[in-house]
Amino acid sequence: MKLGVVFPQTEIGTDPEVVARFATTAEAAGYDHVIAFDHVLGASTASRPEWRGPYTSESLFHEPFVLFGYLAGLTETLELVTAVIILPQRQTALVAKQAASLDVLSGGRLRLGIGTGWNDVEYEALGENFHDRGVRSEEQIDLMRKLWADDTIDYDGRWHKVTDAGLNPLPVRQSIPLWLGGMAPRVIERVGRIADGWFPFFNPELASQLDTMRGAARAAGRDAADIGIECMQPLGNAGPKELDRLKSLADMGVTHTAVITMNAGLSQPADHVDAIARYWDGVASKVG
Repeated sequence: MKLGVVFPQTEIGTDPEVVARFATTAEAAGYDHVIAFDHVLGASTASRPEWRGPYTSESLFHEPFVLFGYLAGLTETLELVTAVIILPQRQTALVAKQAASLDVLSGGRLRLGIGTGWNDVEYEALGENFHDRGVRSEEQIDLMRKLWADDTIDYDGRWHKVTDAGLNPLPVRQSIPLWLGGMAPRVIERVGRIADGWFPFFNPELASQLDTMRGAARAAGRDAADIGIECMQPLGNAGPKELDRLKSLADMGVTHTAVITMNAGLSQPADHVDAIARYWDGVASKVG
């Protein structure tokens, strides 16, 4: 099982040195990857007293492609993972271009996690339709894969049209792994049918949800073993119980996990750097 860290978007602050040190510490310790969450805009709660979203206009988020462009130049082996880019609120060809460029400049280290999101405020501001985001994302995935595979393409879809045009440069392998986030039944089926991997939340029904996803893969004529699975876990205590938790995930077929240091009561941005170093020494380094 590959082990990573979640970049603490809302708590890391804006000091470039601390941002850099988080990634370089993770790589030096031995982690396989770093994950970054995505939000473009935050909603003000002053005009929305009933707001129930987990993030607001006071929540700091570094833009993932810009962030990873910075970190790509400071690291050598760390896989750069978005989990997840809210794809339907973005222009498809532009995301494909950004992802291809980042993949090239990082030496093929990008894993592109995408999702449909929950924040209609962002969709409004970015000029995209919130209500057809799920089905539209499937066409986006199809188009991006075609743009990454060939020098030029023709594409005439329901929402997209490309006439004899293409990206340059193309990704290192002329493809980029596309993983999906989300737990809705339609998402689980979509993962099995078309995704390279999935970011499910750890929950009591995870085993049955994995079975459902694998059934969808078989129905689509795919080998479910080829679909990666990553569960992110909150920072725990460095001890046997934490190792048992990771072993239980591996036993279910989870291929990747990453530790989340946000909301762990860490008072300073630099504390997150220290936390991932301690977690590696106490837990991650002991996982087979």
